[in-house]
Amino acid sequence: MTTPHLSNFDKNKPALDVPKLYTRGVKLWVSKVRVNTQAVLKRAQHIQGRKLAKKQWQAAWLLKAVTCIDLTTLAGDDTPSNVHRLCLKAIQPVRYDLLKSMDMHDKGVTTAAVCVYPSRVADAVKSLKAANSSLPVASVATGFPAGQTPLKTRLEEVRMAVVDGATEIDIVINRTLALTGQWEAMYDEICQFREACGDAHMKTILAIGELGTFTNVYKASLVAMMAGSDFIKTSTGKEAVNATYPVAIVMVRAIRDYFLCTGHKVGFKPAGGIRTAKEALVWLTLMKEELGDDWLHPHLFRLGASSLLADIERQIYHYVTGQYAAFHELPMA
Repeated sequence: MTTPHLSNFDKNKPALDVPKLYTRGVKLWVSKVRVNTQAVLKRAQHIQGRKLAKKQWQAAWLLKAVTCIDLTTLAGDDTPSNVHRLCLKAIQPVRYDLLKSMDMHDKGVTTAAVCVYPSRVADAVKSLKAANSSLPVASVATGFPAGQTPLKTRLEEVRMAVVDGATEIDIVINRTLALTGQWEAMYDEICQFREACGDAHMKTILAIGELGTFTNVYKASLVAMMAGSDFIKTSTGKEAVNATYPVAIVMVRAIRDYFLCTGHKVGFKPAGGIRTAKEALVWLTLMKEELGDDWLHPHLFRLGASSLLADIERQIYHYVTGQYAAFHELPMA
């Protein structure tokens, strides 16, 4: 993956000026990107082959993973009641008695956020407020998951979610623009989404399973960051291919290159198909090795998941009791 010379950028620019980078010669950076596929695959294989933490260290890492989860429901049959249940689970993601056994009951362990459709944002905000919780509400938007609705409609969806109380917005890019190499047009669209988000954090979903090549993934990552994204996210969870380690390597290397050139830190969110505690540990290992300890906190790392938490809580139950719980013994999300 190629990196531009540092003189192309003003590293002292404040974060709000970062989107202007695209008009300052960075088109050359995007146009000259090439990704070494074999090197990416080899690195991904190495990450997956690493030995993972065991016993109390594993339990500690799993609790770390819990605090980085965007607990999500994006189903066609979502109702106020199941959103309410999701919010309560996000506030108390691991059974109190298990946390007390680990002396973690008073450490404020929650998930990072709850993530819902725009029409359910008000329900989530109401449930969290009633529980006296300040947990963020994230909303998907911009014609999720396909992003094929008119731009005006996509922008209005963002604004409505923010008005209803969403403090984080997960947008989707227009994949047609990426696949046809219209990077400046994609940059302009994302800038408009950034403006519509206002003070809300913006996570940009690349839908990597539909971008075709690692080179397109890297370019889309750069453009999304240049346009002011607070996070870049792998997938909607609705594509045939979602979060994979090779694609993650490409995206986090783009994040690292961008940070080295601008001094601006952008977060990373893998999403789609992450279901087991073991996978969560691999993702944390990848972040630590590729980006460092700063990216092991929810302000720079999220795990988009709906069923992952259940397996993590099951593993913690095993650590505390020496037995595996049946799923009916643990509160549902």
